[in-house]
Amino acid sequence: QTQVQESGGGRVQAGESLTLSCTSSGIRINAMGWYRQAPGRPREWVASITSGGATNFADSVSGRFDISRDNEKNTAYLHMTNLQPEDTGVYYCKASQPRLGRPLLDIWGKGTVVTVSS
Repeated sequence: QTQVQESGGGRVQAGESLTLSCTSSGIRINAMGWYRQAPGRPREWVASITSGGATNFADSVSGRFDISRDNEKNTAYLHMTNLQPEDTGVYYCKASQPRLGRPLLDIWGKGTVVTVSS
């Protein structure tokens, strides 16, 4: 069973930067993405990257966050700059794995906490 694991969360002050990592144990992973969930709020999509390197970002982080991947390491990264208090939350990684004759299998990590103080 494929597993994913996030790392790199922590506490920073507004305006500072963090880089999160997500490593997948599976093979033939297609898209990878980052999501976050603030206390009392639903989980929201942040950024995604295809197997070919095409990226997309939520409007709330566009221009501040970047996503990249290293396919040799089965790892995706979320580079966060100019962090703001509203970026606080649990950040989750999702890896999508193809299945024969069925929809992609989405595999979630357990999350890493990012706290941004003013």
